[in-house]
Amino acid sequence: METVDVVVVGAGPVGLLTAIELTLGGVRVLVLERLAASSAAMKALSLGPLGSEALQRRGMSAAIVDAEARSFAAINQFTEQSGADVRGRTSKFSGHFAGLSLIRKDAQKEPERRPRMVRQQDAEAMLADRARSLGIEVRRECEVTSFVQQENGVDVEWTAPAGGERIRCAYLVGCDGGRSAIRKMAGFDFPGTAPTMTMYQVIAEIDHPERLLPIGWRRTSGGVFAYGPFPGRLYMLDFSGPPEDRQAPVTREEIETLLRRISGKDVRVQTLESASRWTDNTRLVDTYRQGRVLLAGDAAHIHSPFGGQGLSLGLVDAANLGWKLASVIRGDKPESLLDTYTAERRPVAEAVLANTLAQVAIMRPDPQAGAMRDLVAKLMQLDDVNQFIGGMMSGLSTRYDLGSDLEDVGRLIGDNPISQGDAHVSLYDVMQDGTGALLDASTGGEASRFVAATTQRIRCVAVDTGPSMLIRPDACIAWIGEENSIDGLEEALRRWFVPTCEWRSESDIG
Repeated sequence: METVDVVVVGAGPVGLLTAIELTLGGVRVLVLERLAASSAAMKALSLGPLGSEALQRRGMSAAIVDAEARSFAAINQFTEQSGADVRGRTSKFSGHFAGLSLIRKDAQKEPERRPRMVRQQDAEAMLADRARSLGIEVRRECEVTSFVQQENGVDVEWTAPAGGERIRCAYLVGCDGGRSAIRKMAGFDFPGTAPTMTMYQVIAEIDHPERLLPIGWRRTSGGVFAYGPFPGRLYMLDFSGPPEDRQAPVTREEIETLLRRISGKDVRVQTLESASRWTDNTRLVDTYRQGRVLLAGDAAHIHSPFGGQGLSLGLVDAANLGWKLASVIRGDKPESLLDTYTAERRPVAEAVLANTLAQVAIMRPDPQAGAMRDLVAKLMQLDDVNQFIGGMMSGLSTRYDLGSDLEDVGRLIGDNPISQGDAHVSLYDVMQDGTGALLDASTGGEASRFVAATTQRIRCVAVDTGPSMLIRPDACIAWIGEENSIDGLEEALRRWFVPTCEWRSESDIG
């Protein structure tokens, strides 16, 4: 039987990033994808800060700049057509909560860590390019039909145009979306709330688009709609209930009827380029791992797309899981390291699900929801509230509980410049190969000598100013040196990086 270290099911952004992280960790990966080609359906229009940073750390900074330039060109085209000053508004505000575009950049702790206007299709394309450059094999038109967990691996079977195939892997990772076959076959519990509404994202030609202005989220007695910021882009929320058949094709007549009812405007849909529908179905697995089967992205959590949080949530899942699973497969760390994946990522998903449910509650077209919505808008005028909601929606408030009293330990660090005399380098450039990083401000490079004597999976960089920091491959700050001390560094290395059998004490290092 053919063998491989890890089979990743799903070649969307989360599956591809998972495969990239594993490959950089020295693991042999096979990606299986049910679809013959990437989906052309309209999905996320932007990447949150943490999602874009996960891609920047793996060599995609230039691709992000190019993709964002294309998005801004489309926004400028919309501005020319409609007269709406989209770029002017986004220079002051960043994201929204329940359609309240009031998250001010000047109220945020790290305003430079911003969402990037990168469409999901563009993100998937750049990830696919990076995967090819690493020699990662992606097999399309392969639908997993069964798998069996053995003591030392997983036997996976799938169908393909050429017939059935099978392979043995050490671990199986399901990144196959909200209807995950891997989740269902493995028997993960997936509790949550049933859908109550229907959402539509559409690209259409409207006969009188000026009647749908101004841009932004518009709440009416019939629902909620938003027009722009791309030409023809329309978003609608129908609170009359979930669709009878979510998989039925979305028709021009359906969109026109809904648009006229929700907007209250006399408009017609002349042509329908693309359309998709969602619900507010909200569910979260109890655990992200059952034995040798793990889940990431929408396979582990689904929620309404309010605030554009889902894509980044899944990408950070991949960043968290990939280096840990590679470390276990290499034999550097015991399998118990994988327990930290659920422990760290599930609470983050739980918080996202909670805030999307809250957003649904105050977007409903009834007086009670309207009163609560007005109150939230007034509270967002307070800097502390604005900062709290901004950090929640961007994900920048994420902090894993690593047992430290230091506020920054457990947080995900941005792409900070590193000063070395007159030279300046980027932290993320240092982390391109998937290793951790030590920013060493200790006297005489004591911390670097200590790390170099114990592991090759950390890049040591001397810095002019402190504090010293140990940073995991997923950008999580694992240790901070206080007062030029390396106290606690040994514990952090043991916990995250160092094979116990190869550990050498400080006295051995000399």
